[in-house]
Amino acid sequence: MSLEPLSEEAVRQADASAYRRALGAFATGVCVVTADSEAGPLGITINSFTSVSLTPRLVLWCLDERSERWAPFSAAEAFSIHVLDAGSQALSNRFARGVGLLSDGEFLRVGNAPPRLSGAVARFDCRTYQRVQMGDHMTIVGEVEGFEASDGPTLTYFRGRYGTAEDA
Repeated sequence: MSLEPLSEEAVRQADASAYRRALGAFATGVCVVTADSEAGPLGITINSFTSVSLTPRLVLWCLDERSERWAPFSAAEAFSIHVLDAGSQALSNRFARGVGLLSDGEFLRVGNAPPRLSGAVARFDCRTYQRVQMGDHMTIVGEVEGFEASDGPTLTYFRGRYGTAEDA
């Protein structure tokens, strides 16, 4: 009996699964980014949000090039990032896959700002500052033009499951 060696593709797939599990060891917050598109206001769930700079006020998030919403979000000149409250798992799931069009009543419109969702502990209204293609994602840096924040527990994601971060 002899063992057949694994194909390069099988090794890559095993490495990719192991890599995803390793990345899952880092707990993240859960956000929904909203922007306008030709089809209407859109939302997309992300967990790649981070601050970049206090002066100027810069934040970033990453967009997977395989996303159904790649075209509108990669081209958006303005967007809002919503840090979800602990009770917003359904909202996160709603915008995790698929088209992501916002329905009437799901968002507020204030002036020229991007669509605003309720159920956020913090919101950052941004103008696109820079886009950088890296690997299979685009890093989108936004300059924060306005923000709001309130107290309360936030939705988290850790090892493939939702959780909650409470105030200390």
